[in-house]
Amino acid sequence: MTASHATAADTPNSAGSSVRKISVLLYSDDRTTRDAVRVNVGRRPARDVEVGTWRECATAAAVIEAVESSSFDVLVLDGEAAPVGGLGLCRQLKSEIFRCPPVLVLTGRPQDGWLATWSLADLAVPHPLDPIALSAAVAELGRRGRPAAS
Repeated sequence: MTASHATAADTPNSAGSSVRKISVLLYSDDRTTRDAVRVNVGRRPARDVEVGTWRECATAAAVIEAVESSSFDVLVLDGEAAPVGGLGLCRQLKSEIFRCPPVLVLTGRPQDGWLATWSLADLAVPHPLDPIALSAAVAELGRRGRPAAS
């Protein structure tokens, strides 16, 4: 690729830092919601953050098993999922999983921010999903990553 064909995403940022590849677990019982999240976040939610892998789960049991057996940088949980919503699942994971990764919850409406606080989520984005807010939230949490061992 010549310099004239390079895009802003291909060039290093002014600080010279590298791109952080993150792994994301995405939970929703609704396939269209999972697809919408993946499309809105994209491969590169920010100049310095790239989604290397997605792991999709449609059940709460699959999420718990995945978080216990694998390492993720960000969890995205759908608060509107049924029969187990992402808000209650978030609270359970934050209470039971040592060094739980940062969690982004998708709430049903902007007024549900208090529920996200109750759930111990790190960030919340309401439906309808705003691609800019969603990708910014994933990038912010991706920069934090899984808490370090003490």
